[in-house]
Amino acid sequence: METLQYLGQGFGVALSPNNLITALAGTTLGTIVGLLPGLGPINGVALLIPVAFALGLPPETALILLASVYLGCEYGGRISSILLNIPGEASAVMTTLDGYPLARQGKGGIALSISAWSSFIGGMIATIGVVAFAPLLASWAVSFGPAEYFMLMVFAIVCLAGMAGDKPVKTAIAVLIGLLLSCVGIDANSGVYRFTFGSLGLSDGIQFVVLVLGLFSISEILMLLERTHHGQTAVKASGRMLFNFKEGASVFATNLRSGLLGFIFGILPGAGATLASAVAYMSEKRIAGSDGRFGDGDLRGLAAPETANSASACGSMVPMLTLGIPGSGTTAVMLGALTLYNITPGPLLFQNQPEIVWGLIASLFVANVILIIMNIPMINVFTRILSVPNWTLVPAIAIITSIGVYAVHATTFDLFLMTAIGVFGYVLRKLDFPLSALLLGFILGGMMESNLRRALSISDGNLGILWNSPITLGLWVLVVFMVALPFWRAYRGRRAVPLPDA
Repeated sequence: METLQYLGQGFGVALSPNNLITALAGTTLGTIVGLLPGLGPINGVALLIPVAFALGLPPETALILLASVYLGCEYGGRISSILLNIPGEASAVMTTLDGYPLARQGKGGIALSISAWSSFIGGMIATIGVVAFAPLLASWAVSFGPAEYFMLMVFAIVCLAGMAGDKPVKTAIAVLIGLLLSCVGIDANSGVYRFTFGSLGLSDGIQFVVLVLGLFSISEILMLLERTHHGQTAVKASGRMLFNFKEGASVFATNLRSGLLGFIFGILPGAGATLASAVAYMSEKRIAGSDGRFGDGDLRGLAAPETANSASACGSMVPMLTLGIPGSGTTAVMLGALTLYNITPGPLLFQNQPEIVWGLIASLFVANVILIIMNIPMINVFTRILSVPNWTLVPAIAIITSIGVYAVHATTFDLFLMTAIGVFGYVLRKLDFPLSALLLGFILGGMMESNLRRALSISDGNLGILWNSPITLGLWVLVVFMVALPFWRAYRGRRAVPLPDA
């Protein structure tokens, strides 16, 4: 009952005229940003942080704006994936596998509508999960000290490599690169310059917005230029624009399974929507067996990743609000927005500033409803927007990205650094290194260092503090399991290979 009372107060905040207009503007802008290849939720949220701060928005309104943009981007990312076979972000890659074949069959409208409905169901399932489990996790998180937080971040990083499928080594290397980049700048304790190479521009470290926009926007521009060819236009949807009852019923069980799976992966720090969509797709493919047409236009193959994407986006709010660690790259950007307002996320946030927490949670319900109402009637409009050629799209992305970086510190050094990082990110993408792993390594690096130092300071340098509590021991067990998982997969794979005939 207490949770429902707090949720009622949250709806009072989310449904106030100013915040309702903010949610509407955020979902609209997020949908537009999401459908443009090369931007995605991380860039959309990062670009709006200085805008929200400059406009003097109160913290609850600013968070509602960023969360609405986040969910809008998850909705919008499906559009270019289905119509152009170009995923706007990594989590939309799985959507192309069955979404684009459906569009090629003239079922683009059906594909867009079923994906919007799937995103809505996934978002609602996860938001209900946030209401049910966030306070519980918050009360449990009170027992976390510096050692527990350090081990939790180690577990989050190991999860990336242990669950990365066929490239755990590359994922681990990307995480280590992110950890290394987080060390750039002046050491807060000793005042020593680390990895600045004599440059004053790096004395404050690499700014998060510069790294995000360099890794994702600039590298995506280079990828777009590489694959651009003349005359590329959107696939036009023909026939019905909406799915019928039979088609909706055929994917309902998929929606429920993928929504729960996406929420679980969203809660898990470091997993994110990309992993959730891949696991959901492969799970449904395995369940369908020989009855499925996955890869040739199966509606279940479209519904599974879309539901998981949206559920993971909402679920990633749980570790951000309750533990103060990002559940995804986008919530890491939102975490930075909280620090601008001098708000410390964590279990005490539910007690000290409940209007911010519950207003944000209630806004997730509101944003999902706005998005399903707005997206379905605009399917025809989306197909026209995506007919914009890449020679117009690429300069627009470059301009928006440059403005977003320059607005932070108004220095040209950041622009050059962003470009260099973008070229480096492009090389990593060509070598099939996951940029999201690098970003999360960068985000968690500073937090890991500060918590490790605090833990060792409390124990007077005794490393035993890292395994003295039940929580740290449990996290050690999980870390060992996640480290062993890739080796177990490789062993199973070798055993499954049939021996050649004599």
